[in-house]
Amino acid sequence: MQFKQIAGQAAVKQKLINTVNDNRVSHAQLFLGPEGSGGLALAIAYAQYLSCEDKQPDDSCGVCSSCRKYQKLAHPDLHFSYPFFAKDKNDTALTFIEQWREALLANTYLNLDIWRGYLDAENKQANINIAECHQIIKKLSFKPFESIYKILILWLPEYLDKEGNALLKIIEEPQPNTLFLLVAQNQDQILNTILSRTQLVKIPALSYEEIKEELIQNHHQTEFSAAEIAYLSNGNLTEALAMLQQENKSYHTLFVQWLRLCFSNKGIEVMAFVDQVSKMGRENQKNFLRYGISFIRECCLLMSGAGNLVHLPAQELETAQKMTAVMTISMTQAISTELEKAHYHVERNANPKILFLDVSLQIIKVLNFKTLPQGTHYIPN
Repeated sequence: MQFKQIAGQAAVKQKLINTVNDNRVSHAQLFLGPEGSGGLALAIAYAQYLSCEDKQPDDSCGVCSSCRKYQKLAHPDLHFSYPFFAKDKNDTALTFIEQWREALLANTYLNLDIWRGYLDAENKQANINIAECHQIIKKLSFKPFESIYKILILWLPEYLDKEGNALLKIIEEPQPNTLFLLVAQNQDQILNTILSRTQLVKIPALSYEEIKEELIQNHHQTEFSAAEIAYLSNGNLTEALAMLQQENKSYHTLFVQWLRLCFSNKGIEVMAFVDQVSKMGRENQKNFLRYGISFIRECCLLMSGAGNLVHLPAQELETAQKMTAVMTISMTQAISTELEKAHYHVERNANPKILFLDVSLQIIKVLNFKTLPQGTHYIPN
């Protein structure tokens, strides 16, 4: 993995490169960023850059012996630790290393749900057990094999329970040229004893433009499709990539149609709409509701005079501006609440036909609760 293969994060990449060039590499670093921001990919690219035999000014060379091994995640001085679903108390990350390499080579923006899909997880809880902690201590007690550095990338240290305290000594006093790169999403769930021994590398969420560019450049999406997915993903590239697997639907057209039907209180047509949405499949239903929540939020921003914070494609922005003439902030808040509740219930396998009918009735009540401005009879296209 090279830095150039990672979406956005130019400032973080440059900061990491500078630590190497200035010989200021901390032996324990915490890459902290929200899901889909690229923390794991950055940690791997950083490790590859540290071990590269022909470092370039802004990236690893990608062709030396070390880089080729890193690209296969098979370098002898690169080690991984991660949550897993143990079947036996003696299971460690090495038990699942082949599945881990397969998952990571397929998608460096994986999350725990994607990782679970590569394992026979059943109903087990993911964790990093004491056997894995002892395994980490064992394999890091030796000198590097062929690189300058021996590097451990520990993904999601939030899943270290109190057993993680067994790692404190080796984190604080590691063998020479041994590096710990922890990749986390939630600082509050990390053991304070570990947190206090690491140097923080903050990774921000990706911007709308960064995700849009990534989808166009590397995933062959059209301008319109990339814009809609980037908007829906809300800075999470993991979510954006998952949406590529779903059917290509225009959620905007569908959502505005829904609001128009509810505003007009056309019962038969609302029932037909509910029947259509109930057949979309759970993931598409979640994306549809997520889009609706985001779109209503943008309408609320427009009504509040914060148009400079709105990031909608031109066609959708025009629709949102028209809708502000027929809706109030209290209406948008009420509709957003109903959509958020619906998203919660879809995730928990509620009956979609009953759920979307109920939400439609609630939106009808909201939109017809008070008299709207004179001359207003419909929600515009």
